[in-house]
Amino acid sequence: MLKLYGFAVSNYYNMVKLALLEKGVPFEEVPFFAGQTPEALAISPRGKVPVLGVDQGFINETSVILEYIEQTQPGPKLLPADPFERAQILALAREIELYIELPARACYAEAFFGMPVHDAIKEKAKGELLLGIASLSRHGKFTPYVAGETLSVADIYFLFSMDLACAVGHKVFGLDLLAQFPAAKALLERLEQSPHVKKIAADKDAAMPQFLAWISSKK
Repeated sequence: MLKLYGFAVSNYYNMVKLALLEKGVPFEEVPFFAGQTPEALAISPRGKVPVLGVDQGFINETSVILEYIEQTQPGPKLLPADPFERAQILALAREIELYIELPARACYAEAFFGMPVHDAIKEKAKGELLLGIASLSRHGKFTPYVAGETLSVADIYFLFSMDLACAVGHKVFGLDLLAQFPAAKALLERLEQSPHVKKIAADKDAAMPQFLAWISSKK
């Protein structure tokens, strides 16, 4: 059985978790906060999550894990076989990560943990977020899913990046990042109603106290 190492508060962990749930693949969740201990680095070379445990060993990096799952596991396809269509979805996922998730991440400390972020960093993040949203509006289809008519890896990145980015926009900048992007807002609301996504959200809420205690122990 596949083993998913990480913690339920991590959006990247939840990307992999949703892919496994959507495909109906049995897997075991292994609590793993990673870090720089020899034991953690033996599982994750950079001490990050998530990590997928398979018979041959460990696979790290979310995008690689998702492609491995697509190539080896049954269930609904999250990436098309056609090379061009596949490339479009992978590009969308990468654009969401680089131009929405990562800029928003620069402000997570202030948005979620009450730790002030320097104004210069916030201004840079705000500008990049707005450009990222504009890029997604040009490249995404939203008919109704990000890349077309079916759920794909692009939607998984969208869901677990955009929800946090919107929270940053609201809490740090006082902005509704999707105010001019109703199709994206509608998709986000639709995805959040999925039974699998609701399960992931419940698991995240249940794991939050332990996660916050772990964060406090690192201060």
